[in-house]
Amino acid sequence: VQLQASGGGLVQPGGSLRFSCTASGFRLDYYAIGWFRQAPGKEREGVSCISSSTGNTYYADSVKGRFTISRDNAKRTVYLRMNSLKPEDTAVYYCASGSTVCSDYAEDFPSWGQGTLVTVSS
Repeated sequence: VQLQASGGGLVQPGGSLRFSCTASGFRLDYYAIGWFRQAPGKEREGVSCISSSTGNTYYADSVKGRFTISRDNAKRTVYLRMNSLKPEDTAVYYCASGSTVCSDYAEDFPSWGQGTLVTVSS
């Protein structure tokens, strides 16, 4: 089971980015996919998740209305579209899987992609 994340970078406040998380070694639709982030000096927190069977989506309050998670099972890829970015969104972002249900807890996800840095700054 491998997850390959991409899409980070430097963006100005109010800007947008899109992350991709591509899975190999397993069927993406069997598992929930979560996005987490960790800012300097802070604990890892759940940002968004999309469930395996229903495709239900979940968002942290801090990103609701700005971030959108979606999944393309044929491409084995989950996307996180981030709009109206704020400096407080600056963090290393991770995608994670291996759980059959969505969860806010990182320890519920056994498989992780490499982190990708997002810096929101003018």
